[in-house]
Amino acid sequence: MKKIFISCITLVTITLADDYTQANRILDMQKMAQAMQDIQSGFFYNNPDIVKAGAEDLKKAVLTIRATTEETNDKDVYERWLNNNTAMTKRVQRNIARKTDVIIKRFADGDPTQALQEYSKITKECMKCHISLRKW
Repeated sequence: MKKIFISCITLVTITLADDYTQANRILDMQKMAQAMQDIQSGFFYNNPDIVKAGAEDLKKAVLTIRATTEETNDKDVYERWLNNNTAMTKRVQRNIARKTDVIIKRFADGDPTQALQEYSKITKECMKCHISLRKW
């Protein structure tokens, strides 16, 4: 009886731990917005440490974004494909992660103009996702 109870609790815990909800996505988006603000503050204060910390936070946060459980369990195949466009999401994640590395390198090398251009490109990637997938 004890083994069955523990097995059930473990199964429920594992199942619930994998859920990615809209609330999780909102939290991740807030983390990304804060990281973008940190990068921008680092530019204004000419502080490579702030830029690097913001870029690393952005890189971590963007890699956690994915389709919500509700979107992946949608019955309509076309809607599920639109909401769960993993190929585009992965491409945007890769681009942002790559551009954060460029920001860190360029700013540390004393080229803030190029770092700012990469920051602008990250903003463009964010908007691309919001327009296409999030229906803004």
